Amino acid sequence: MDTQSLALCLPFIGWAAHSGFLTRRLAAARRDPLTGLCTRAGWTTRAERFICRNDCVVLLLDLDDFKHLNDIHGHAAGDAALAATAARLTAWCGRHGFAGRLGGDEFVAVHRHPDYSRALDDLIAALNTPVAYEGRALPVSVSVGSCRLADLPLRSLSEALSGADAAMYAAKGATGRRTPRHTTR
Repeated sequence: MDTQSLALCLPFIGWAAHSGFLTRRLAAARRDPLTGLCTRAGWTTRAERFICRNDCVVLLLDLDDFKHLNDIHGHAAGDAALAATAARLTAWCGRHGFAGRLGGDEFVAVHRHPDYSRALDDLIAALNTPVAYEGRALPVSVSVGSCRLADLPLRSLSEALSGADAAMYAAKGATGRRTPRHTTR
């Protein structure tokens, strides 16, 4: 290759390398580093497309008494509980949906399983199984709220998330595991 052709190609090579770098960084930013799940933004974008093509259900999940688990067993144990919850939720979703981590101890999923009610019972049983950590079993319980898009007057992700949120807090109240949530102004 002559020097003139090489000189013309170098900016393009640099641009391609930089573009690849930025693409990898963007993909990493849309993934939670602890669980490997999509973050809120990545999950929402994907879920919006998914609900347009499928009759599905949206789930919100919250680990009960997570702060207590961290305080008693340490943050590494809390991380193990979060990672185990993500793995169990991902396995449950399988080819019928996908999960995300909203942040902290909150997870979200969208699912189109044909036998949803029985599948949800299986998920709750799996999520409420103790997590093995450093030779001991960590007690883990998860409150789950769900909302079927077919039950909504307006089929939108935000409406489904609101419905799932209300159902999750009703589940927390029914099991007596609800922890006070305070807001500051």
